Formats: sequence, structure tokens, C-alpha cells
Amino acid sequence: MPFVPRLIIAWAINLAALWAANALWDGVHIKGWTAYLLGSAVLGVANAILKTILTVLTLPLIIVTFGFFYLVINIAMVALAAWITPDFSIRGFWTYVGTVVVIWAVNWIGGQVVGDVERARRPRLI
Repeated sequence: MPFVPRLIIAWAINLAALWAANALWDGVHIKGWTAYLLGSAVLGVANAILKTILTVLTLPLIIVTFGFFYLVINIAMVALAAWITPDFSIRGFWTYVGTVVVIWAVNWIGGQVVGDVERARRPRLI
């Protein structure tokens, strides 16, 4: 799949993840479509660039903590999106943890659906 459609799909999946987190947790407050659009864009860029760099730099710490520090990096990415985006706030550590879990789950489901669509579009050799 070309880059631009993948980018739009990833943006839409992040938007759906933020909507689900806002619907599930009382501590998540996202007001208006601009906050959803900007928040999902910031989250996507932060995950693509910053999270990759931080993961490589802290790989020994991630290994020593059996992956727990990777959760901390994910929380930092969501906190960055909440900090940059107006009308987007999250209150409480456990709300951050729950938000990260919801975002992970929605992204995983969205990735599975997009993968199934891509596999269905490929021509079969046999």
C-alpha cells in the first residue's frame, strides 16, 4: 500500500483509539474534532519518531525491566500528545496506563484489519 493511504489509515486508527479512551476513562478529556485530529497527529508523529529513538536508546533498560520501561515510553508519548494538543488532558497515572492499553488494543485491531485487507488484495500465485 502506498505511503499516503497508510498514513491516513494510521491517523484514523489513532483518532479512533483516542475516542475510545475518552469514552472509557473519566480522566481523559478531549473536546472537539480539532483536538482529536491534532492529538492523533501528534501521537502518530511522536510514536514514529521519538518513540523509536527512545526505544533504541533505552533498550538495555527495557530488557532489564522485562519491558516495563516500554510502558513508560508509551505513557510519555501520550503525555506529549496531551501536552501539545489544546483541549486534550489526562488526569492520573492509572488513567495514562489505561489510555495506553486502549490505544495499543485499538491499534492492534486496526493493524489486523488493514493487514487482512492488504492480504485479500494481493494476487494469488496458485
